[in-house]
Parts: sequence; C-alpha cells; structure tokens
Amino acid sequence: MKHEIDFIKCSPTQNMTILVKTNHAAEHYSDIASSLMSYDHVYAEQVGFIEQPRRQEAAARLEMAGGEFCGNACMALAAHVAYEKGLEQQSSMNVKLDVSGTESLIHCHVKKRENQYDCRVTMPVPEQIERKVITFEGLELELVVVRYAEFIHIVIEVQDFDDTMRRRAQHLARLLGLTMGDKMIGILLYRPATEEMAPLIYVPQLDSLIWERGCGSGTASVGAYLAWLAQGEVTQLIRQPGGTIKVTAQWHETGRKAITIEGNVRIVAHGTAFIDVPLERSQRQTSI
Repeated sequence: MKHEIDFIKCSPTQNMTILVKTNHAAEHYSDIASSLMSYDHVYAEQVGFIEQPRRQEAAARLEMAGGEFCGNACMALAAHVAYEKGLEQQSSMNVKLDVSGTESLIHCHVKKRENQYDCRVTMPVPEQIERKVITFEGLELELVVVRYAEFIHIVIEVQDFDDTMRRRAQHLARLLGLTMGDKMIGILLYRPATEEMAPLIYVPQLDSLIWERGCGSGTASVGAYLAWLAQGEVTQLIRQPGGTIKVTAQWHETGRKAITIEGNVRIVAHGTAFIDVPLERSQRQTSI
C-alpha cells in the first residue's frame, strides 16, 4: 500500500534537505527518510520531520531522521516558517526552534531576499575540543576532536582533498559509528590555506554516509576549532562544494563561548511523495 508524504525540499548551501510535514510514528522515521533520500525518489542528503514544539516559545520542532542535530536543516525550517508566515521581500523575522540533538533552543534570524532566505542561526557549543594523534591504517593521524552532547566532529587539516584521504575519512567515520555510540559522526577535512572544507557526515541509525555539498554544523565546528586555537573570537567564510557559509565563534577556556553561522536557503519544491513502507498511524499535517 502506498502512503502519501507531504514534504518541502530546501537547498541550504546545496545541502539538499527534505522536511516532512505529515505526522508519523517516530519508529517509521528511518524507513521514510531512507526512501525519500534515495536516488530514485525525491532525492536529498538528509530528512527532518516537522513536529509540534515541546517548548511553548518555539515556533516548531525539528526531529532529524536519525535524532541528530543539523544546522542547515534548522535554516531550512526557519525559512519554511518565514514562508508560511508570509514574510515579505527585504523584511526579516526571528524564529525559535526546538531541535533534536540539543537541549538548547535554536535562535534563527531570517531575511527574505529575492528568491532566497538569508539565515543566521545560533549553534550548540561543543562540550570539549582537544587535539589527538592516533594510529589509523598504519599511519599516525593528527586530528581535533570537537565533542557535543550527542554527536562528534573530527577536524583533520589537509593540504589536498585527495581520494586516499577521502577513503580514509570514510573508514574512520564508520569505525567511530560502531564504537562511539553518537547519533552523528562528522569527519571535516579542512584546508587552512584556502579556507575550504569537505564535510563527510555519517548517521549510524540510517547507515547514511554522505560527502555533503555544505554542512552548517561542520562549519560551526571548524569555527569553534579556529576560535579555540586563537583563544578568542574569529569570523571566517568557510568554502564548501555547494557554496560558502559564514561562521562567527568565540572560545575562551574560562569565559564566553558562542557560535553562529550564516547562510542562505532556497525553497526548491513542495508536494506529495509516495512510499511503500508500512505506516500504521494515521497521518496529519503539522501546521506552523
């Protein structure tokens, strides 16, 4: 039996994101997401589900398919809220979101500009940043561990994004997924000379391993790493395959820590998808 899924498809820095509007039991999220993300379906890099907020001050709740946190999906949902509210050209609004993978409310500032929405989003602050040297595949590998409450990012400085380093990153992501128990593993290859990042995101629950075109949370982690090195504030434009995301990060070991990212979102499609996975609960559309 085919089931109808109402969705919005967004492009935050070409990190193609599907937001599901119809309501489903959480145990079906993984199956729905896997179907929607596939090449022969709607096709995207990630899927989030719009739910009723658990906190009164939030406009909506975003539950990612693997329970992870995603900065770009937050931008996408903020843009969708602004669209639903009828935000006019050159006008702006603030949106608070309740989001999986973090206990903090995510504050979003959205401005409508021509055919896109410019978004600035507060990001979770890492619990710990530390440098490590590990032996991996017979080689010494220097990396920086950026740890959050429910996910982990690994920053590796590189000179080139070559195939060998990409393959090594994929093996490391799967190994950490098996051993760490986190909801999301990010391997962020960062080239300081050109301020470029190649983000690899692994969500163990979905067995989803994707070299993303753009990564908001990865951008935040690189910014946090750079601020940690400087023990101060940094503002950086991080170039990625799908475009550029701006990060501003503050990091003082005994003082203020804060991160914001800025990017743009285009709403590229909305409609109804059809999938064959069994959905036992009746569906209803989440209103904002």
